[in-house]
Amino acid sequence: MAPSSAARPEADLLARVRGLRPLISEHALRTEQERRVTPEVVAALTEAGVHRMGVPRRYGGYQTPLHTQVDVIAEIAAACGSTSFKALIQAGCSFIAALFPDEAQDEIFTSPDVRIGGTLIPDATAVPTDDGYVVNGTSGFATGCQDADWHLLTARVESESGDGPPEVLWTAVPMADLEILDDWYMSGLTGSGSNSVVARDVVVPAHRVLPVGPLLGGEFPSKTNADDPFYRMPVLLLFCAWTAPNALGLARAALAGFTERIHRRGITYTFHQRQNEAAVTHLQAAEAALKIACAELLTGEFVALIESRAVSGEPYTDEERARIRAQSGYVTRLCKEAVDLIGSASGASSLHREVPVQRAVRDLHALSLHSFVNPATNLELYGRVLSGLDAGTPFL
Repeated sequence: MAPSSAARPEADLLARVRGLRPLISEHALRTEQERRVTPEVVAALTEAGVHRMGVPRRYGGYQTPLHTQVDVIAEIAAACGSTSFKALIQAGCSFIAALFPDEAQDEIFTSPDVRIGGTLIPDATAVPTDDGYVVNGTSGFATGCQDADWHLLTARVESESGDGPPEVLWTAVPMADLEILDDWYMSGLTGSGSNSVVARDVVVPAHRVLPVGPLLGGEFPSKTNADDPFYRMPVLLLFCAWTAPNALGLARAALAGFTERIHRRGITYTFHQRQNEAAVTHLQAAEAALKIACAELLTGEFVALIESRAVSGEPYTDEERARIRAQSGYVTRLCKEAVDLIGSASGASSLHREVPVQRAVRDLHALSLHSFVNPATNLELYGRVLSGLDAGTPFL
């Protein structure tokens, strides 16, 4: 992939992304209609350096501090939830690619602007060979696959006896080796382009494999990045941190749009000529604003914990890991509740497809179903640990 001119200072990244909000907003409806982020927005995000956030500095990446990544993702989400979801998945997968063996990184990071997708659903299978694996199968939810360069395809290796659980691997596969199915027809995050990809007898050499089990325990094969505090941050907790600001950005933009719109419309079949004059509007706006403020505080708390542990090297307790998952889910719930409230107060005219709030309602519903931030699942995990039980999952 040809390098962009994004070699501008990392410190300006957030300002550059903030400057792209009008463009991203302008393309949001087309992104939804085409079920993928438009080429113009992809090019603009690449030029801004968004895809460099998780890329090692030795390849020209930024290794952007987590709190800045959170701010960047929220800014994109305020303009388009689908675009933000694609950006966070590709930034996260670049981080994961930096945990692969160094030989694989040399192949993947031929440009600091490389776009990498992936999922953690092991629907494909991998059969061992003398020098790697042969991978077959269909993998759904491959966000942004149409313009990705690489895909981290999750595959399972069945035990020879068939008795034990399968080994789960992340395999780094060039997108040119995969078929993309046109099957992303969804009601929320519609423009994220999360189609399924198919592997048919794809040969993956051993150096392009990352075992998931050891990774969950903090072990990964990269020697160059092994002692870098940036890459010692737990991947699963990072996905909580990357996904939550998608909800925050959507909610902030919905509230801003609502408080602007209420000055230009009344409440049908009432005596209110201006919605902003109605007491019910005051209650709705205040409650939505406070839900979003609580979500911001929770996000700031767990992001600060992740960053501080990266510096200190102090291990997490199971309760802390479960709490971060619960907090990310609760952030998503609070933002969804705020946007549902705003949507219900916005009147029938807000159902027009060009009005952003209806899209935010659908996008937040979809986001709240994602496994990393599903409120009910994450609360249950945290409650189990608080009750003295095992979390019941290694995905903490």
